[in-house]
Amino acid sequence: MAVYACKVRDARGQQLTKNIEADNLAQARAKLREQGLFPIDITEKQGGDDIMAPINNFLAKMQKVKLKEMVIFTRQFATMINSGVALLRALNIMTEQAQSKVFKGILTKVRDGGEEGRSLSEAMKDHPKVFSKLYVSMVAAGEMGGVLDEVLDRLASFLENNARLIGQLKSAMTYPAVVTVIALGIGAFLLTFVIPIFKEMFDSMKVPLPAFTQALINMSNFLRQFWYLVVLGVGGGAYSFMAFIKTPFGRSWFDNVMLKAPIFGDIIRKVAVARFTRTLGTLLRSGVPLMSALEITQDTAGNVHIAAGINKVREAVSEGEGMTKPLEQTKLFPPMVTQMIAIGEESGNVDAMLTKVAEFYDEEVEQAVNALTSLLEPLMMVGIGGMVGSLIIGMYLPMFSVIGAIQ
Repeated sequence: MAVYACKVRDARGQQLTKNIEADNLAQARAKLREQGLFPIDITEKQGGDDIMAPINNFLAKMQKVKLKEMVIFTRQFATMINSGVALLRALNIMTEQAQSKVFKGILTKVRDGGEEGRSLSEAMKDHPKVFSKLYVSMVAAGEMGGVLDEVLDRLASFLENNARLIGQLKSAMTYPAVVTVIALGIGAFLLTFVIPIFKEMFDSMKVPLPAFTQALINMSNFLRQFWYLVVLGVGGGAYSFMAFIKTPFGRSWFDNVMLKAPIFGDIIRKVAVARFTRTLGTLLRSGVPLMSALEITQDTAGNVHIAAGINKVREAVSEGEGMTKPLEQTKLFPPMVTQMIAIGEESGNVDAMLTKVAEFYDEEVEQAVNALTSLLEPLMMVGIGGMVGSLIIGMYLPMFSVIGAIQ
């Protein structure tokens, strides 16, 4: 029989903390209700918990709910609601089968909120790191319109498309990242272990060294003697750069550079357009008001310049204008996007037009990512070959002087 630490409310609404013995979580909850207490949070206590509690809490905060897990939860939850399963029962089932301890704990709190009489969106709103503003707003719209199952189904599709888009970008970046690490490892190995052998040989032969060879030997000596400075320099540079782009100016500069980057800029712009159109279209189709939908879309833009453009659109809409003209003035969205939105505004089918644009740009992103991957493969191989070849040539240059002297 386990011991559970429980936060509860009594009949007067006061919050209490108490321990209770039970065989499982459901039995602990039942015992509390028999005592006239309403459970808020129940955690199983184990040996050494009092000592390890701060560490466990810190680790729990560091863990995140994966996007894939959110997709599965939303799809299964929508299926159960659509099949007529009661909301609380569906939440209880999803809580029991959650694999992540962090997600299980959050779903437990959401279920407890439902048992308290709170709406699903209100209970989810307490966990913004898991249930985003977009997610909560769509659930609230579904609850108000009585179409929660349809909204959850749209949410699941939205998350699946988002996961696929992120997966494409990760797959495109994985290859160059791995190759770069391997290239740096090979270079460090040659400088640290191979070049010193040649240096000893050159010293014994007293051969005059070319400038390039001497530069490589100097690099090797510095790396072997002051390797910790190299590690500190790389780590400090990475930390400083991350801190810089977290500042308003740094973020603005970085996002601007990414939009104008020669190869990646076009892909990033297409990703931003696909995210904007799909997010706004999904929100509008789910019954979220236009102003709220634009605000949420602005928060999820992922680029400060695109977010600023969406904010201008929102301000224009609040003054009674349409979305087309302010979108054109931002010069961030292609003419096809603005024209499709204009047609949607004229016909009253903005959400449908936005969905079509999102589908088109999803395909554009996929093709661009495939083309980028095909281009990067030979470039990376040439880069590795050039680096290794330069090191080898630098070590063999003095050999030509030796051969000439012998002849």
